[in-house]
Amino acid sequence: MTVALYTEVEGPPGAPWLVLLNSLGTSTRMWDAPAGPLAEQFRVVRVDARGHGRSPASPDGTTLTVADLGTDLLAALDRLGVDRAHVAGVSLGGMTAMWLAAHHPDRVARLALVCSSVQPGNPQTWRERAATVRAKGMTAVADTVVDRWLTAELIGRAPQAREELRAQLVSTDPESYAQCCEALQSLDLTADLARIAAPTLVIAGRQDQALPPAHSERIAAGLADARLQTLSPAAHIAPVEQAGAVTALLRGHFGGGATLGAGFATRRAVLGEAHVDRSLAATTALTAPFQEFLTRYAWGDVWSRPGLSRRDRSITTLAALVTLGAEHEIGIHVRAAVRNGLTPAEIGEVLLHTALYAGLPRANRAFAIAQETLAPETLALDKPPE
Repeated sequence: MTVALYTEVEGPPGAPWLVLLNSLGTSTRMWDAPAGPLAEQFRVVRVDARGHGRSPASPDGTTLTVADLGTDLLAALDRLGVDRAHVAGVSLGGMTAMWLAAHHPDRVARLALVCSSVQPGNPQTWRERAATVRAKGMTAVADTVVDRWLTAELIGRAPQAREELRAQLVSTDPESYAQCCEALQSLDLTADLARIAAPTLVIAGRQDQALPPAHSERIAAGLADARLQTLSPAAHIAPVEQAGAVTALLRGHFGGGATLGAGFATRRAVLGEAHVDRSLAATTALTAPFQEFLTRYAWGDVWSRPGLSRRDRSITTLAALVTLGAEHEIGIHVRAAVRNGLTPAEIGEVLLHTALYAGLPRANRAFAIAQETLAPETLALDKPPE
C-alpha cells in the first residue's frame, strides 16, 4: 500500500527535474540551503518519506522495505507528471534512489548519493532503535542520533543547525521511523549496483560516524559510472554541514557532469588534494556558482586540453600571474609547477625571463614568494592529512 507523500516544487517550469530525498529522521527542511541555488537551474522536487515531515504516517503493522519507499516515490512523481528526473538522496534517501535507478532506470537520468550505503550496518542496532522509539518516543534517541549527524566543530559554531535537525527528528512519526529502521536491518542493495546505469556522483563525509566513507567507497566501486567526492569537515548530513560544496557538486553533476568531473580530476592533480579540499570546505551558497564555473571552464576545459602539457601550462600560468601581480595565486602555482615536473631552478628561469617583460619589482616579489613556497617546511603543508 503506497502512501501519498508530501512534495514541494520550486524552480522554472520546463527546467530539468531534480528530486531531493531526505535521510532517515529528517524532512525536506534538511535541503533548505542547497534547494534555492539548485532551483535557479532545475525544477526541484523535495519529498518527505512516509511519516517524515509533512507526509502521512505509515500504517501500523506494515512490514516496510526500501522497495516500498521507492514505490511511494514513483507514485508521487507520477502525480506530478515527472517521467524522468535527476535524483539526489541522503542516507536512506540515497538507498531509495539506488532502488529506483536499479528497478526503474527509465525514470532516473543522473544520480547523486550522499552519505549513503548499500548495507547500512548492524541488524541488532536497528532492531533495538526501533524498539526504543516505539516504547519511549523519538526524544529517547534524539540527542544520540543528532550528535552523529554533524561534526563537533559545526555544533560548536552553529548550534542552531543541530537544534533544527533535532526538531525534524523528534517530529518524525515513531512507528514510521521504527518501520524504516526495520527495513534497514536486512537491507543489502549490493546486487542492485550492477543494474544502475545512470552516471552517479557519490559524496562522503570524512567525519561521518553513522555511515563512514567506506560505505560510499563501496558504492562507487560497484557502479559502472561513478565519481566519488569526500568532503571535510563533514559528518552525516553533508547538505547542512557543507551546503555550498554539496550545491556546487550537484549543480555540476546534474548540469553537465562530464566536463566538471574532468575539471575536478585535473584541478586535484595540479593543485593537490589538500588545496582543493580546503577550497571546497570554504564554499558557500554565494561562491558555489563561481567554484563550479572555475572547475568546469578553467580546469575541465582549458587545463584539460591536449594542445599543451601541464608542464607547459604551468610555465605560462606563472608568467601570467607574475605579470598581473597576482601574489595570492603565485605560491599556489609554484607548488603546481613542482607537481607538474618543473625543478626549482627551472621555476627560477621562468621568473627571470618574465622579469624582462613584466618588470623587476613584480619579478622580485615573485622570487620572494617562490623562495618561501619552495621551502621544505612550506611544501609539507600541501600534503593531505593522513
